[in-house]
Amino acid sequence: MVTVDKSIAKEAEQLQKELTRHNYRYHLLDDPDISDAQYDRMMNRLLAIEDEYPSLSTPDSPTKRVGSSPLEIFETASHSVPMLSLDNGFQESDILDFHNRISKLLNTDDLVYTVEPKLDGVAVELRYENGLLVLATTRGDGMIGEVITENVKTIRSVPLSLFRENDADLPPLLEVRGEVMIHRSDFALLNRHRLEMDLPLFANPRNAAAGSLRQLDSRVTAKRPLGMFVYGTGLVDGLAYESHSELFHLLKRFGFPVNPLIREKLSMEEVIARYRELETQRNDLPYEIDGMVIKVDRLSFQQQLGIKKRSPRWAIAYKFPAVEETTTIRDIIVQVGRTGTITPVALLEPVTVGGVTVSRATLHNGDEIAKKDIRIGDTALVVRAGDVIPKVVKVMASQRNGSERSFSMPEACPVCSGKVKRIPGEAALKCINASCPAQLKQRLIHFVSKGGFDIDGLGRKLVEKLVEQGIVMSFADVFSLEKKRLASLEGLADKSAENIVAAVETSKKISLARFLFSLGIDHTGESAATLLADKFQTLENIRGAAAGEIEKIDGIGPKTAAAVQAFFASADNSRVLDQILN
Repeated sequence: MVTVDKSIAKEAEQLQKELTRHNYRYHLLDDPDISDAQYDRMMNRLLAIEDEYPSLSTPDSPTKRVGSSPLEIFETASHSVPMLSLDNGFQESDILDFHNRISKLLNTDDLVYTVEPKLDGVAVELRYENGLLVLATTRGDGMIGEVITENVKTIRSVPLSLFRENDADLPPLLEVRGEVMIHRSDFALLNRHRLEMDLPLFANPRNAAAGSLRQLDSRVTAKRPLGMFVYGTGLVDGLAYESHSELFHLLKRFGFPVNPLIREKLSMEEVIARYRELETQRNDLPYEIDGMVIKVDRLSFQQQLGIKKRSPRWAIAYKFPAVEETTTIRDIIVQVGRTGTITPVALLEPVTVGGVTVSRATLHNGDEIAKKDIRIGDTALVVRAGDVIPKVVKVMASQRNGSERSFSMPEACPVCSGKVKRIPGEAALKCINASCPAQLKQRLIHFVSKGGFDIDGLGRKLVEKLVEQGIVMSFADVFSLEKKRLASLEGLADKSAENIVAAVETSKKISLARFLFSLGIDHTGESAATLLADKFQTLENIRGAAAGEIEKIDGIGPKTAAAVQAFFASADNSRVLDQILN
């Protein structure tokens, strides 16, 4: 055992304290009091001391931000409190409806809100025990996230230990949630370096932040210019506060980075005004935002309002209008979905919309094409609806030169040549051939997807190949896959085939909600599947339920109720269900 000289130990302790203080001044106060060169000399000295005397390296030493040895795989951890998503509002009327709805639920007009920029980053959770950072996880599916503790430690604005004021007691447990992001200027520099090194460029700052956090080698993460702002908490023990705005002040005192653009205790009129103000500032901010988050300020009101399946009732994201660009429609094709719906898709001259290259956009249906008079060769205005799904808003008829061509929806299925039918009361055209390979492929892809049976290794391309070669022709065939047959497929090794068979076996244990979702019933997403499972408890109960009984469930409408009843009333579907269960 190496004996440590007292003067060396004292020097290490002093360097740790000083570097922590300088980190705080630089990244949170934006007021450094030493030069970068001096900071680097102090850090190098501390690294040298801790390298020679490992016992002096504390869990919250600033040297932990340099990164550690690579991991082989990410572990996972459950969130103590689910990390929920937010409902979105796109118009002022959506926000006023939100306000009126919760005013009615609370039976009060005495409401004030805290608002903050909606950062376009990656949500993470940090767990502190007795003031020390012990765990960091991604949001994941909201219930379980990946453990990224070593990577988060490299982010200089994240405190490795909580600041204590005047020897105040620290909470025994504090889970803090925030958004990790990259500033625009840092993103441009990062891509410039990647270009020089002949590496693929990141599409946008969010993509770069997500990729940086998921590095198995935290030393790579340490080289990425990540920052963070906190926005809330998970599980908290030993910390008292009565409002969301008060929480922000507490978190700031503990050393967390709190966004300076947050505004507290606003009336609804002031919320709307603040949104308009932020919208004008959007492009001038050093980081990307895509809207504003509105939260009921009083904690007791938040608790009274509670949560829905996937979002809190007391908060909403007021999204900015989608980013728009113009481009040329090179062609229009149609795709056949898992329920037979035939959807026209515009093939575009690639264009960057909101930091993402877009080359395809949905045209929804034939009625939409006729209404907007969309033609092949048109110059079109394209948006990413909700900053996600590309769609054509309108065409620039004034720019036509006569070479544009009209488009008509097909009279037969483009995949199986079967009959197509217009569903009464709907704009959609559908292929009514239940054996259509396109439908089968899409249904199977949905069946084995993450929300369904979640069979690792059965991706889109492999499922398509299995259908094309006649190996899988129904849901039940998935559970009869054999290693020998899989391994015979081009590009699939023995080990991969073995892993897929093992994943299929593991997937046989599944919750009722996920089983229902996997079946791909019309109008029945994950939320509706969960509501059905909660209400009826068993598959047999659901199979025998009438549409009227299903529609009584809060959150399920008449379309979903009718679709569920019709699905289970079908003799073909009953046969498939029995095959799966057997």
